[in-house]
Amino acid sequence: MKVSISFLVFVAVLALASTFGIAYDPSPLQDFCVATNDTNFSLFVNGMFCKDPEKVTVEDFSFSGFNIPRNTSEQLGVYVTLLDVSIIPGLNTNGISLARIDFSPNGGLNPPHTHPRAAEILTVLEGTVYAGFVGTNPDHRLFAKVLHPGDVIIFPFGLIHFQMNIGKTPAVAIAALTSQDPGVITIANAAFGSEPAMDPRVLAKAFHLDQHLVTKLQKEEWINPTY
Repeated sequence: MKVSISFLVFVAVLALASTFGIAYDPSPLQDFCVATNDTNFSLFVNGMFCKDPEKVTVEDFSFSGFNIPRNTSEQLGVYVTLLDVSIIPGLNTNGISLARIDFSPNGGLNPPHTHPRAAEILTVLEGTVYAGFVGTNPDHRLFAKVLHPGDVIIFPFGLIHFQMNIGKTPAVAIAALTSQDPGVITIANAAFGSEPAMDPRVLAKAFHLDQHLVTKLQKEEWINPTY
């Protein structure tokens, strides 16, 4: 049976349209839906109740102090100031969030992690930052480079990525993420610091480690980057 080329093109376009329709959130049908914890409101969008529009103010869409350096004296030498929907309620339904990352000199590290709900674009403002991400199976290809002020790098959706200050002075970067609530999974913390602890045999085999070393690592204090 012969099938016309035009029909095949139509089917392909229809399939693509269906895919994109499923993959992305629908456009909001109102100017804004400012998130609120007040459950007296019936409208529920993106996991949040909407504030009464008559009670919305400009403060629901703003934040002050993003320019203030943070304390990076914790274990990893990093402090992440994340402006997500929990901090700026007006982000609800807009699909974006913003983070400031402060690094201590000589090795301040935002360790390998993923954002299960977002891609990220990072701009270095100060310092010298080594940053990169790792591709998926089977190659696990590393894409990494040293970034200087004004340099930008993208971390694709869900992939493991990291940043480290390799300079002798503090470093600062700004990251924009494609979700109002991107989430974060710090790889080492999730593996060795889970509650309850994972069976050491699983981690020993997965990471090619001695089981006694795994047990020791599980007893360490696994500190998440400060948010």
